[in-house]
Amino acid sequence: MEETQQDKDYSLTAVKEEDKKGFWSMLFIMLGFTFFSASMMTGGTLGAGLSFKEFVIAVLIGNFVLGIYTGFLAYISADTGLSTHLLAKYAFGKKGSYLVSFLLGITQVGWFGVGIAMIALPINRVTGISLPLLLLLSGAAMTSSAFFGIKTLAIISFISVPAIALLGGKSMLDAIQSAGGMKEILALTPTAPITMGTAVSLTIGSFISGGSTTADFTRFAKNRKTSVSTTILAFFIGNSLMFLFGAIGAMVTGLSDISEVMFSQGLIFPAIVVLGLNIWTTNDNAIYTSGLAFSNITKKPKNQIILILGLLGTVLSMFLYNNFQVFLGTLGTFIPPVGGILIADYFLFGKERYHDFENRQFKEVNLPALIAALLGSLTAMFTPGIAAINGILAAILVYVLLVKATKPAKVELETKNLSH
Repeated sequence: MEETQQDKDYSLTAVKEEDKKGFWSMLFIMLGFTFFSASMMTGGTLGAGLSFKEFVIAVLIGNFVLGIYTGFLAYISADTGLSTHLLAKYAFGKKGSYLVSFLLGITQVGWFGVGIAMIALPINRVTGISLPLLLLLSGAAMTSSAFFGIKTLAIISFISVPAIALLGGKSMLDAIQSAGGMKEILALTPTAPITMGTAVSLTIGSFISGGSTTADFTRFAKNRKTSVSTTILAFFIGNSLMFLFGAIGAMVTGLSDISEVMFSQGLIFPAIVVLGLNIWTTNDNAIYTSGLAFSNITKKPKNQIILILGLLGTVLSMFLYNNFQVFLGTLGTFIPPVGGILIADYFLFGKERYHDFENRQFKEVNLPALIAALLGSLTAMFTPGIAAINGILAAILVYVLLVKATKPAKVELETKNLSH
């Protein structure tokens, strides 16, 4: 039987060995994933609030925490070959996973729409090209790369990552030179001081929601070592670079987005290239994840779902940009506890359950996981400190206690008896 595009994306099954990818392909996919415009905005806040030495410390600590969290998810996905949404069936149950998929899917398609507006608005302002046309072209391009699957995401990343790094790096070096050199940057004092705790919280919070979908990409890694190493490297290289671009831009020009800095430097074409590629590498990942999410719920092919979601996100892009950024950020509070529960279920309640996915019989709903996710989210929203980390730790603690209280044997999944 001829393999379909759906088969190659493994929306509803584990990835087969022959379609798994090596170190360099996975590294570029994950670097593209972490090249995120919002991280530059956060970097701008850090640059205005910290000395350069403090900035480096905050980013290293934040990315260390992000690397551990996403590294665990990368390990699980490489070991099982399963997406976030299929992994959720183990901890949350068959129908419980639908809630997880809906939460992830609606959040990511929302950010997809916001990202389209983020690229179209500045290009419209600088070039005068029709805004509706720019929205349409951006949405179509980003949807198409996700439609064609993980291979196309890898190609986009292979092109985008070096281009963003080189052009953005040149602009940053020009900015440093215009300020009088790195010595002057090191001597700058914060214009809007923030505490180290706030800085670390911002660093972690800027990407932990998106990082919770790591498994959707790292399930294609050849092995666990490749999966974990490329994920951690991507956060320490890609995410740190985005923070650095934003911080230097804010320190020198008052602008945190490297494309905005380029516009101010008169580098119009490089700015458009960097802006477009930077958002593209995040947005195609977002709509890809959304496609997997709603494929899990509807059982329809991922590529068909992506076309619908891409159109929806494009049509609603300006509305989402103008009205729902804060809401989407709040919604993201509910996502990290889900990742914490997936990690706890895999490592604490039997890794062996996660193999032979196709012959596994799942509970409909696992209430301990749903209760733990809810309490973890409430903890993240209403306790001081690093919200996402508080939420993850609370969710893990509550989940473990509830599972122990209801006896692990009732939570463990049973293999179908194939002889009947």
